[in-house]
Order: sequence, then structure tokens, then C-alpha cells
Amino acid sequence: MHLYEDLYSLGRSPKLKDRIDMKERVVNARNLRVGIEARRGDGSFGEIIPNITAVIDDGFVVARGHIATVEIGVEVKIVAKAMIKQIDRVIGDLNKQVQEFRKGGDRPICVGIVGVNHADFYTSYEADRPYPTDGKKYKHPIQEARETEIRLRRQVEPNFDYFLLLSFRATNTPPYPFEWLNPRKTDMEYGAILTRVCREYQERF
Repeated sequence: MHLYEDLYSLGRSPKLKDRIDMKERVVNARNLRVGIEARRGDGSFGEIIPNITAVIDDGFVVARGHIATVEIGVEVKIVAKAMIKQIDRVIGDLNKQVQEFRKGGDRPICVGIVGVNHADFYTSYEADRPYPTDGKKYKHPIQEARETEIRLRRQVEPNFDYFLLLSFRATNTPPYPFEWLNPRKTDMEYGAILTRVCREYQERF
């Protein structure tokens, strides 16, 4: 939801802004296209079905509703622990979602976003039982982050129109600190993605 709000606020695509203002384009309420068998994405945006009333949530500009087409599709993953163990599944899910967005003859702008943890340690939980990393049996995130990002760059990025890696540190332990690995770089790369998506939307649609 916030990515579409940011695209609107940036204002670099008059077409996108006008269609949002007219409620002709909305964020998918259920992440489904009516009449198209396809796995849902994390956030899809497209033409609202005629005679369907769009809904605007408090604090948002971009409306929600049922869509007939996908013009922008976003898939988000966050990997925080045991990253190498699950990387094949994550890569597979991301690449399959691009195919799902493109089902039904649409030509969506596909955006992939993956958060990768670089913390020195991390604790996960099953019910109340903690599973802290130890650097041996359970690798610390920092030990796997670089290889994870390399594989995502090689095996996922080429399949998306735009791909963003968000490098962060989070331990999942009180007081639950969170920080970007490089805040300035993160801001610049996110801003660049927004600009490029706006430009592509203006040209493609």
C-alpha cells in the first residue's frame, strides 16, 4: 500500500496520478484478478472492474478495489535467519510470481523487493521456545547475508523489471532494535525505483 502512496506522492507520472484521482486504478483488494487463475502477489495495481465501488482507507490516497488487469505487480520477501537453507524456495517463489503477474495477457511492471538481515545474531521462536543463532549449527545472519544477496542478484533480479534489496539489521530480541545497514543508500535506491516505475508507467500505459 505504501509503495503506491509513494508513487502517487512523487508525482512523476501524470497518467498514474490522474487515474488514481479518478479511482480508475486501484490497489487490488484481494490480490486477485476477476476471471484470471493466478497466484496472488503481495500488492497488485490495475484497472478497477466497472460498476465496482472503490474503497479509500483513512490516511491513504490510493483506493482499493477489485481489478480486471495488473499494471504494476509487487512481490516482497524478508529473510532474517537460516537464509541459505531457504534461499532456493525464496528464489522460486519470487520468479514464479513474475509469471503469475503476467498471466492473462497483461504487461505489468513487475517489482521485486527483498529484505536481507545483516545482524550479528538473531533469535526465532516456536511458541515460547527461543532458537538463538550460535554461529555454528545456526548461522548468524551476517554469516549468510552476502551470499544470499549475490544469489538473489544473479537468479532473481533479471526476471523483474525493477528489483530492490533492502539490507537491514534486526535481532528479534528485546528491545527489538532495527536499523538499515546504509540508510542513505537505502533512501536513494528506493527513490530511484519509484522514479523508474513512474517513468515506465507513463510510457507503457
